Amino acid sequence: MHVIFVEPAFPSNQREFPRALHAVGARITGIGEAPYDALDPELKSWLHGYEQVRSVVHEPSVLEAVQRVQQREWVDRLEATVEAHILPVAHVREQCGIPGTSVRTAFLCRDKVAMKEALRAAGIPCAQSASAEEESQVRDFVAQVGYPIILKPRGGAGASGTYRVASDGELTHALAEIGLGNGQSIALEEFIEGHEGFYDTLTVNGKVHHDFATHYYPNVLEAMRTRSVSPYFITTNRLDSSGYNEVKEMGRKVIEALGIGTSATHMEWFFGPKGLKFSEIGCRPPGVGAWDVYSAANDFDIYRDWALAVTEGRTDQTPSRGYSCAMIALRPDQEGQIVAYEGVDEILSRYANNIVAHRFPPQGSRTGGVEGGYMANAWLRVRHPDYDELRKILAVISNTIRIYAR
Repeated sequence: MHVIFVEPAFPSNQREFPRALHAVGARITGIGEAPYDALDPELKSWLHGYEQVRSVVHEPSVLEAVQRVQQREWVDRLEATVEAHILPVAHVREQCGIPGTSVRTAFLCRDKVAMKEALRAAGIPCAQSASAEEESQVRDFVAQVGYPIILKPRGGAGASGTYRVASDGELTHALAEIGLGNGQSIALEEFIEGHEGFYDTLTVNGKVHHDFATHYYPNVLEAMRTRSVSPYFITTNRLDSSGYNEVKEMGRKVIEALGIGTSATHMEWFFGPKGLKFSEIGCRPPGVGAWDVYSAANDFDIYRDWALAVTEGRTDQTPSRGYSCAMIALRPDQEGQIVAYEGVDEILSRYANNIVAHRFPPQGSRTGGVEGGYMANAWLRVRHPDYDELRKILAVISNTIRIYAR
């Protein structure tokens, strides 16, 4: 089995995918932006071949690279796992006659407005939504739905470029920030009050083989805008309880409606006074190390089962559900350079049996912005057999560790 994998080197966790493909016996040709000589020796050892391109989202460059590989040998699969890569790679895949996620599916999983239109037609409960190219269209939507509303890029990922606006003044500011009026179309959504989480799967030929339910504390927009909180997401090991039946059923309906075949999926949802509502989905793995959280929670290597799904249409591991596991982000008190840590040794010692991974940038490092997400600064992955006990541990970590910058 010969698999072309787009961008094996960046971001850093991308290397896990060629590692897993190599482990199940696949030949891997990488397509990336870095020169081959810049790849580390271990990554090189997993690759059968490599093509450098100026940009992995520049379709003509990727198309030429894939065609060069096809001229040399047969290609069975062309895979990508980063949100921005999914649609251009689907276009190339289709032009080159390689099986995998279709352009239709990739588009519907990328364009927020078209996505919700397709899912509403399939009976999936979604927030009211629309697209806008002019300010008058935005204000018409506000008149129909009322404040607050959400503004976001039609093809964005996570909370990047997303605004919650609750007044005319906030709307005017957000529209200026987004740059509406320059020919850019944006997605508008009704703001849904409630708890936010995500339901992720590894799906093979349209059938869910592995699934995971994960909760945000606090919700993403607050987490990405508020320095004073230490946000975390936590995957539960209680997925088999009846309380998750509705979200699992929704996930399967969404996968069917969008025609997702063999792929990782990442589906965001809200639950509140209006019940369970679909938010958005990507036909790719979640970001910020969530698959490493799942692997730690379940005593298995999800990357390896992804590789088996891609190459052989099967999986062969069973998640243990032995632990709930979380990723907690820790923020410096201000922007600048990190000058000191407090409480780290205490936490690492006290919870040595629970902490499975961590990162504390060395003193003198530049801080990452709050909007940079869960891995922009210090972070820990922490697990415990009991979900509620794990939440208590995370509260202690948040209240104990301090990061000072100047």
